Amino acid sequence: MNNIFDLLHTNEIVKRIDGLEVDSPPKWGEMDVAQMLAHCSAFQDIAMGNAFPPRGLLGILVGRMAKPIFFNDKPLPVNMSTIPTILIADERNFDTEKEILKQKITTFQKNGPKKCTNHPHPFFGKLTSEQWGKGIFKHLDHHLKQFGV
Repeated sequence: MNNIFDLLHTNEIVKRIDGLEVDSPPKWGEMDVAQMLAHCSAFQDIAMGNAFPPRGLLGILVGRMAKPIFFNDKPLPVNMSTIPTILIADERNFDTEKEILKQKITTFQKNGPKKCTNHPHPFFGKLTSEQWGKGIFKHLDHHLKQFGV
């Protein structure tokens, strides 16, 4: 499974982000491309320990058991639910969101596993730094595929 802490995988993701256009249409979902970039950036904030959304009841009940479904080589299902605090519905600037996300991904990769948050994931609960690295890659890959890159 790819890991964002691997520079090769980080470079792949950044190159794919650079392939997005302001008018890239989604293959599924309701977010436009700028909202998707802001959503991914907000998820980076969680992994970096800059945001601490509360755990939801569903995550507390089944999150730990659902980890194997997420941390595997299978693609994420389309239109899956998201963490409510990082659901982006307002208008965003594409160029700004694109640069912010690329900066956060690069910083996260450079900081390495030791700088991952110890705060539990809002759904899955406690994650290792390796799980965060793999999860970040998989989440970004999912949304980049959503927009055809």
